[in-house]
Amino acid sequence: MKIHHLKILNFRNYERLELEFNDNYNIFYGYNGSGKTNLVEAIYVLAITKSFRGSVDNILVMNNKDYLKVDGVVEDEYKEKYSIALGKNGKNVKINDNKINKLSDYISKISIVLFCPDNLRFIKDSPSIRRDSINIEISQLNNIYLKCLNQYNKILKQRNNYLKTMNINGNSSGDYLDVLTDKLVDNGLKIYGFRKKYIEYLNEKVSGYYCKICDNDNLELEYVSDYKLNDKSKIMEKYKENINRDIILGKTTIGIHHDDIKFRLDGKNIKDFGSEGQQKNAIISYKLSLIDLFKEKKGHYPILILDDLFSELDKQKINNILNLIDDNVQTFITTTEIDKINLNIIKKSKIFHVVDGAVRED
Repeated sequence: MKIHHLKILNFRNYERLELEFNDNYNIFYGYNGSGKTNLVEAIYVLAITKSFRGSVDNILVMNNKDYLKVDGVVEDEYKEKYSIALGKNGKNVKINDNKINKLSDYISKISIVLFCPDNLRFIKDSPSIRRDSINIEISQLNNIYLKCLNQYNKILKQRNNYLKTMNINGNSSGDYLDVLTDKLVDNGLKIYGFRKKYIEYLNEKVSGYYCKICDNDNLELEYVSDYKLNDKSKIMEKYKENINRDIILGKTTIGIHHDDIKFRLDGKNIKDFGSEGQQKNAIISYKLSLIDLFKEKKGHYPILILDDLFSELDKQKINNILNLIDDNVQTFITTTEIDKINLNIIKKSKIFHVVDGAVRED
């Protein structure tokens, strides 16, 4: 999968910009704060419909403007035009100028893998960060997953609200709660199935990449879930056992919204026992495995974004990563230090110099 053309309107510090890209490497270099990350963020927003920087949508709109728009010509088997617009009327997406009413029908179209400094804290961060990442990645692979997840979150909100009502009233009917729990478990089991297969596939790849980086093939991912029983009746029993606690707290204390991934090296949780270097190498191996997963499941390589990794990784590490990536992967790199990139990569790259929101092709 390749993005050939990008058009930006009122996005962050770019009022109007059009760029044509190389099928191999595209490098944005310049000082910090010049707008390099904003460019790859626009590509990510075009694919995922939201930022990877955790910002609320409105922050993406340029100051004193009412809306933003990002257009891109993306090629898989053939070229198609993708568009996202954000303004006072909300978020709208189109493919070939045809409006797509459900974001879940849009998000699975463009495959993209992101590697940024925040990812290098992936293991140390809270489980919610890892769940969010998994949700984005699986949603790109299968839009049914996102629909199940949206339904689960809707029912979860209803169940939590009713638990609070039961706590306040003290005599609310448990029948309605049983109906909500039944629906919650049905959707939760579907989501569990998607996540389980996802982790199983990555486990087939991740140790191999870790071995290439560190000469140790004992890295594995552990999927931690309340639904590991994978049996509806037994899971329903667990909800019944927790009912009093749920009512007191006014929230659902078990479920796939508490899922997590643990990285284990030689059987030990790398979060607790691994060095910072081992943790970074584990995340690199995870991301490289993800590229393979997209290729196998969707028939094409994803677009890859490497944002500002030289600020966190040394020159040798970055170039080792690049050497493990297939040449058919279209890769976008942002850096303040272009001289750290291997000359062989430079020769295959289209290079853009970014200075205070102005972009010039070198």
